[in-house]
Amino acid sequence: MSQTYLTLANFAQQAGVIFFMTIFLGVIAYAFWPKNREKFSSAAELPLKED
Repeated sequence: MSQTYLTLANFAQQAGVIFFMTIFLGVIAYAFWPKNREKFSSAAELPLKED
């Protein structure tokens, strides 16, 4: 294999890990943000409410 291929493959792997880790941390931050707590609590209780 050529050195260029190995360099590009290594870069793509590292960039992919950083990209998906950033998305994951963003989703976690959104889910635990204090401002969203009331919205998620009311959505969690929807199946238990009777019309």
